[in-house]
Amino acid sequence: MKDLTLLIPTKKEVESLPKFLREIDNLDCKKLIVLQKEDVETKNAIKDFDNIEILEQDNNGYGNAIIEGINHIDSKFFCIINADGSMDPKYLSKMLSECQNKDLIFGSRYQKPGGGSDDDDLITLVGNYFFTFLGNFLYNLNITDILYTYILAKTSSTKKLNLKSCDFRICVELPIKAKFSNLQYSCIPSYERPRIGGKKKVNPLKDGLLILCEIVKYFFNRKIN
Repeated sequence: MKDLTLLIPTKKEVESLPKFLREIDNLDCKKLIVLQKEDVETKNAIKDFDNIEILEQDNNGYGNAIIEGINHIDSKFFCIINADGSMDPKYLSKMLSECQNKDLIFGSRYQKPGGGSDDDDLITLVGNYFFTFLGNFLYNLNITDILYTYILAKTSSTKKLNLKSCDFRICVELPIKAKFSNLQYSCIPSYERPRIGGKKKVNPLKDGLLILCEIVKYFFNRKIN
């Protein structure tokens, strides 16, 4: 895994991030923590960890953390894996293997057998099925979990997508722009674990409306840029 960087977007994960870093400590890859400059508590919680790099965001937001992280990475592959511990690193080897002949590999909580989630509630479950159906219907994406950002990809391919979403809309921007750019991708089953600690950062109603607008936007404007 020497040619892989784990891109770990982080926001106020004082409880979760140290435990997650201990879990992945033995992985022979780079670990890039991307967080807000003012998130001093989280930085202090991981100050004793070796072999990690911390990147302070120029602009706030989950999407910006991912975009700035991708632009900073120079390894052949990267993987978005959240700081709350919900994304299980046991899938990394399979995702990396699958990505040798693809541009992106999407982890999927709804692909069987093997997919699932301990974090879903009824609202997020229904919302995900709806948005995944809509993305597949409008753009023929052929994916099974449009809102999950457990994604391993080739860095050079992803940098060409010119990602712009500053928030959770990036979860749909990524597969749609990958489709427009004719990138090769596939999904593998992935089980979402309970988060280690802290609160869910997603607001189902607010973020759901933003994601709906984002999906529809590309239907009327199919320009990658």
